[in-house]
Amino acid sequence: MEEHRLDLVMLVDDNETDNFISKRIIEITSFAHDVVIKSSGKSALEYIGAHRNDPEKLPDLIFLDINMPIVDGFVFLYEFEKFADMVKNKCRVIILSSSDNKRDIDKIVNNDHVIKFVTKPLTEKELKEIRTIGATKAS
Repeated sequence: MEEHRLDLVMLVDDNETDNFISKRIIEITSFAHDVVIKSSGKSALEYIGAHRNDPEKLPDLIFLDINMPIVDGFVFLYEFEKFADMVKNKCRVIILSSSDNKRDIDKIVNNDHVIKFVTKPLTEKELKEIRTIGATKAS
């Protein structure tokens, strides 16, 4: 039985090494057909905005780092809330962060669009867990 592969996953992180590791594990596990990498919350929001009327080009899943310059994970989620429901329902968000600040974690996991908090680095085990919750949270 072949596991369902997502069409498109977006990595939003300013750390190139973390993006490289995450992309490789996604490719190795056949988690998604394609991976888009954005090195800032701002460029991720611009990408989503540019494709807001084309669901095929929107990511099924966004792995979002919390700590980034200028547009961090909190600002990203605040701005993400302004998109149409079609966008918010299609693009599910998973926080992928090295932050262990309990207040940050509590604040972010209580966001309606965040389905999971994952500590870096992304692993095959985490992707398997995400696959199982992904089916129940899918739009």
